[in-house]
Amino acid sequence: MKFFLDSAIVDEIAYALDTFDIDGITTNPRHVQVSGKPFMSVIKEIANLVEGTEKTISVEVNPHIMDTAEMIAEAEKLAAISANFVIKLQCVEVAFKAIKTLSEQGIRVNCTLIFSAMQALQAMRSGAYYISPFIGWKESNAEDVQQFIEDVSIIRDNFNFDTEIIVAAVRNARQIADAAVAGADIVTAGLQVYQDGFDHPYTQKGIKIFSDFWDKTQYE
Repeated sequence: MKFFLDSAIVDEIAYALDTFDIDGITTNPRHVQVSGKPFMSVIKEIANLVEGTEKTISVEVNPHIMDTAEMIAEAEKLAAISANFVIKLQCVEVAFKAIKTLSEQGIRVNCTLIFSAMQALQAMRSGAYYISPFIGWKESNAEDVQQFIEDVSIIRDNFNFDTEIIVAAVRNARQIADAAVAGADIVTAGLQVYQDGFDHPYTQKGIKIFSDFWDKTQYE
């Protein structure tokens, strides 16, 4: 399963690329605002980090746009900036025609803010390159996210859609493992989620025990 970093902080992305060899990046308007940089400036900086690789960067169209023609025009503008960009469109009715048109033009789309299997199905039918079902918000609302991801994966496989599933709004390591078990292709999470998941108190306990024995053992 691929690990994407959910961030628009350039230094953080560079660190994750170097340390964890993350497979891609997802951004959204909140991440861009947190970066403290203008939208165009920061996405171009991120693009420079992965230029010449196959790693993708999901970049979102202005969420105020609710017109298919405008979505397409904005997506074309963004896609022309970098070959690594995948254009994020929200899962709304006017976006489906835009996804189809852009897909036919060879512009990859990540259909985001998916909260039901029906939404996922239509996004895949439209030709989305990625779909992003959100689980953190659903789980906070006491909904069954494991079955949700399993259903989406089964639908994709039943009809051989060429769409990869990015499980988004991931809050902890358990959700990452659950997404992998459910058949997702990718998870995207913040840096701290990965760092917490890669660590474990028993690992630290074991290091302490073995280090103590090492210190008491003659080396040669």
